[in-house]
Amino acid sequence: MQVTVETTQGLERRMRVEIPEERIRGEIDRRLGDLARSVRIPGFRPGKAPVKVVARRYGRQVRGEVVGGIVQESLIDALGQEQLRPAAAPRIVPLETAVGVTYTATFDVFPDISLPRFESVEIARPVATVMDEDVDRMLETMRAQRRTWRTVERAATSNDRVVVDLEGLVDGAPFDDAHATELPVELGASRMVEGFEDALVGVQSGEDKTLDLTFPENYPEHLAGKPVTFNVKVHRVEEPEIPDIDATFAESFGIADGGVDALRNEVRGNMERELVDGLRTVLKQRVMEALLAGNEIELPGSMVRDEVTRAMQRRREEIERSGIDPQRIELEPDAFEGPVRRRIALDLIVAEIVKEHRIELDHARVRTRVETIASTYQDPARILDWYYSDRERLSGIESLVFEDQVVEWILERARVTDEPTSFDRILNPRQTDVAAA
Repeated sequence: MQVTVETTQGLERRMRVEIPEERIRGEIDRRLGDLARSVRIPGFRPGKAPVKVVARRYGRQVRGEVVGGIVQESLIDALGQEQLRPAAAPRIVPLETAVGVTYTATFDVFPDISLPRFESVEIARPVATVMDEDVDRMLETMRAQRRTWRTVERAATSNDRVVVDLEGLVDGAPFDDAHATELPVELGASRMVEGFEDALVGVQSGEDKTLDLTFPENYPEHLAGKPVTFNVKVHRVEEPEIPDIDATFAESFGIADGGVDALRNEVRGNMERELVDGLRTVLKQRVMEALLAGNEIELPGSMVRDEVTRAMQRRREEIERSGIDPQRIELEPDAFEGPVRRRIALDLIVAEIVKEHRIELDHARVRTRVETIASTYQDPARILDWYYSDRERLSGIESLVFEDQVVEWILERARVTDEPTSFDRILNPRQTDVAAA
């Protein structure tokens, strides 16, 4: 077997493999001999047909099978001989030859990765505690979630809810999902098309109103950026009634004894658990960002293309599960490529750290993580069995635990400084950033 390799571009390699006829012929003769001892051919007793007769009838089929098997075997041998690791399945193209078999295999290889000196990596570790004012804000949020609505005979204000019938028209004709009856619209919630809620401030029960608006550019293609007219009939205006934080309010959350103090303690405990998870997540993100900042990696194009395709397919499935026809929404590969490239780069760096420093998965930690998840269900034993009965399910937990182990390994060696922060900045970063702006 003769092997030659050339670099076509970047990480792409083209490998030419030549297999001599002798290797193929020997395997064909062996298989035809075996076949002659068992095959039934008219005019001959079973297993007594001459090999030449068997070859005339089955020779082409046997050669095809032999060549297919030898190509796969030779590909593995050639990759090992040349010390090449394909990043995706090679594309094999057979070449015309008089004798023997010659083919080319084109594939991307994994990049060489130079790990940084971890002692020089700087990472800011977020540090926060749950403050009394954090608990106060959470209780206010809980009050708002338990609000009820009362009909009022006055004009609507920005904190009210308006119950309406509506019909939407684009180019003078109704469009899909453009008709609703008794639809509650909470003013100021920003759930409707921009301008819709603002236009209803000041309306009263029984009023009819026409709203001329424009759909945002990020809407489905058949609506994006188009003018739209909504014909609205107002049925009633409702104002919110928010409950007091008292013993009755505490009981509505299952706190039978201890009243408001017990509720505050319960809320604080939940917030502290959320904060621990949030701090861990942010710290992991910062470690990963530090790894990316110190490594500019050329990524295999085939890996990026394949993963973009899978990411788009997962998104289509999510859209379909939400009740929307995915064919109505055009997905752009460019929108997925950035996150995909980041994920692949991180996976390659983490894999190199694991290989070079011989980090092994801690199966006891995997078990603990699964037991923690299972403990939140009514039947923990059934959930535990559910994970451990399916290799694919368990592999997801193993990946998370392994990532945690790598992060901890890096933090033990990196230059880590504490960065004071707050509950809201960790758990509600978008709201915090908007408030700061």
